[in-house]
Amino acid sequence: MAEFNRQLPTDKRQLMHIRRLPHHADIAAATTPTALLRALYANRGIAADTEATPGLAALAPAQLLHGLPAALERLELELRRGGHLMVIGDYDADGATACAVAVRGLRALGAAQVSYLLPSRFRFGYGLSPEVVELAAAQQPSLIITVDNGITSVAAVARAQELGIAVLITDHHLPGEQLPAAVAIVNPNQPGCAFPSKHLAGVGVMFYLLAALRSQLRASGWFDAQRPEPNVNELLDLVALGTVADVVPLDRNNRILVDQGLRRIRAGHSSAGIQALFQTAGRALSQAAASDFGFGIAPRLNAAGRLEEMTLGVECLLADDFTQALALAQRLDALNRSRHELQTEMQADAEWLLDTLVLDGAQLPAALCLRGDDWHQGVTGIVAARIREQYHRPVLAFAAANEGRLRGSGRSIDSVHLRDALAQVKRDQPELIEHFGGHAQAAGLTIRAADYDRFHAAFIDAVRLQIGDVPPQPEWNSDGALPPQLLTLETAEALRTAGPWGKGFAEPCFDDVFTVQQVRVLKEQHVKLQVSTASGEELNAIGFNLIASLPSVGQAVRLVYQFDVNEYRGVRSPQLLVKAIQMSE
Repeated sequence: MAEFNRQLPTDKRQLMHIRRLPHHADIAAATTPTALLRALYANRGIAADTEATPGLAALAPAQLLHGLPAALERLELELRRGGHLMVIGDYDADGATACAVAVRGLRALGAAQVSYLLPSRFRFGYGLSPEVVELAAAQQPSLIITVDNGITSVAAVARAQELGIAVLITDHHLPGEQLPAAVAIVNPNQPGCAFPSKHLAGVGVMFYLLAALRSQLRASGWFDAQRPEPNVNELLDLVALGTVADVVPLDRNNRILVDQGLRRIRAGHSSAGIQALFQTAGRALSQAAASDFGFGIAPRLNAAGRLEEMTLGVECLLADDFTQALALAQRLDALNRSRHELQTEMQADAEWLLDTLVLDGAQLPAALCLRGDDWHQGVTGIVAARIREQYHRPVLAFAAANEGRLRGSGRSIDSVHLRDALAQVKRDQPELIEHFGGHAQAAGLTIRAADYDRFHAAFIDAVRLQIGDVPPQPEWNSDGALPPQLLTLETAEALRTAGPWGKGFAEPCFDDVFTVQQVRVLKEQHVKLQVSTASGEELNAIGFNLIASLPSVGQAVRLVYQFDVNEYRGVRSPQLLVKAIQMSE
């Protein structure tokens, strides 16, 4: 393996451009954390604090979801005749939480038999396929319910029909040119759907379906003393986790779902699985924030789908006994540590490949494809993300699959729609891609190993059509300089529990010039600093994977940072979570 933990050559570092967010309110005038939050909300288009996270009553109505009546009719029929409902999910955190929500919710609503199936990433790849239908058919379900997949599974649904199995699709991915012939499709992104929030995660779609089903069952007299009506809001902790983990934009609707889930967790009303995952990750339930999902819980849950089978993760989320849930969470934690070791090795290989390109005198192209025949398929997406962050280009990382194929996972920058780029390759040279799917920022695909070089060239051409030959420089959006009087623990606590912050509702980010007082390097790749402000306040700061920007003691630096809370041995203190370092001139 190549050595990974070293500084980048100067000619490979990215220049940093800081863009100040358009200000509708001046944060410099804020004198209290409350006033600061009010200004930050205003700069994100929120006129009043109450509009940042309104209650559940403000959710968009489920009745606007196209396909909902047909889905409810079929589900009620299955419940009344005691049918076998099989949930088929995806192997990421959104798919796992959506699967757990579906199983928990349907059982609570009175379904006689609910099972689930999570196809192996390594054997079947993504989504519902004819092979997965054959596997499901052995258990004789009367209805297959997809969660977080299925919208492009035309052949799989046709095979299910041949086997006499009905399919109900719930998904949020973009559809293809042809929709599957399912008994019902619930997907806010399907043609003709008037639902205003197009950014629901897969778990959000399933939650909406269950809430609507409860209302219909209530109206039809399904519930009685022997079958009491459940509170589907108890599923919101899982909905919040899946929504944040899938990095969907936190529009108003998604903010409500995430906020309500976080409130339940902080109040001690979360499931045993969530409690166990928080404990294993060393996160406090009473201080739960969206960032805990993204950086603490989701990686552990995803580790199951990356290295083994996501069934382990779903079983943790389905557990009602805390001791059982904790044992499963500890297994997930061990897998996550193994995943991190693999990632480090694979990332080192990727860096070596890129160094080789530079040594050969080649300029890095507008898009990057990287291939390691001994790489682990489950970790390629993370490696692509890390290289994307470092070089600010869309990246596809490929690992060897079966029968002379490569399976790739990609991550993109804001200015390149990754799925559209792959679709462009498919249109221009259809033989180069066997399967693909995804979003603007993330996608997966399968190609033949023999076509790798041709595909790489075609992919670069497709990206050039969107952005030209030179990728844009990385840009950091900043709210400006945080007033010195607000560099306090009270402010950091307020920022942490406000929001919820995430994609499309950016966590507050600030920039200012500081003087470096102390420098430490952690694990050969992270930067730990003590810095001082112009007025003399001293603060701790940490920058992950910023070894290439290591400053010197006494140097003036401009830091782009988030203001966060650090907890060490029970002591909480404010800390700058540094996103970028620029040497001040």
